Amino acid sequence: MQIIPLSEGSFTIDKSKIFVPFNLNSDELQSRPVGSLLVEVQPFVIISENDVLLLDTGLGFSYNNQLQLVQNLIAHNIQPQQVTKVWLSHLHKDHAGGISKKNHLGFYELTFPNAKYYVQKKEYDFALSTGFPSYMTEEIEVLQNNTQVEWLNGNGKLAFTDYSIEYEITGAHSPYHQVCTIQTAQQTIFFGADDAPQLQQMKSKFIAKYDFDGKKAMQLRQQWWEQGKNEKWAFLFYHDINTPIFQS
Repeated sequence: MQIIPLSEGSFTIDKSKIFVPFNLNSDELQSRPVGSLLVEVQPFVIISENDVLLLDTGLGFSYNNQLQLVQNLIAHNIQPQQVTKVWLSHLHKDHAGGISKKNHLGFYELTFPNAKYYVQKKEYDFALSTGFPSYMTEEIEVLQNNTQVEWLNGNGKLAFTDYSIEYEITGAHSPYHQVCTIQTAQQTIFFGADDAPQLQQMKSKFIAKYDFDGKKAMQLRQQWWEQGKNEKWAFLFYHDINTPIFQS
């Protein structure tokens, strides 16, 4: 399987939950508000023999009337129509912004017309009830009653021709956040999204104030890190500026 990070750039984010672009060569973190975090935003696309699988959908920013996510895919010779599956860890705006786009009439429609979208139903319900600033409800409401959506309820496993996806709700970063393990005959790929966002957090005992259950998130990262080292996992880090993919 081919794994491609789709970087949307580096950003700082503070308690306002607004993502502000950050130039690594010229900007200074000290000039941003106290408590600002420096993060990358990068969905991943995984290409198998039969599928083009997208893991999360980025911020949903557009340039020249086209989603940056779509531009990044096209840069890797992948057209939106070729994406067959979209996996969503959770629906925070930096992970779900590219789910949909506005059509010529101004209505939201799913970005990937031939893809099956995999979403935890309780996460969706929670997102609609919580709303802004963490969730952009007008962008995700298109999922409701949509035949392209496969609603997930709790933990489980999906089996496809040449790989499987085992998923688990952790309740760590957010109440219904899910992580997944993608298993092929050759490798194991772990996508922890915001439960395991950066390599350094896997190596240290770090409790984040922005997590729903920071202690649980820390404990899970330690558990996954040890298991991954023993089983030679490939870790995908959504918010890591330097190391999007780490092969144990």
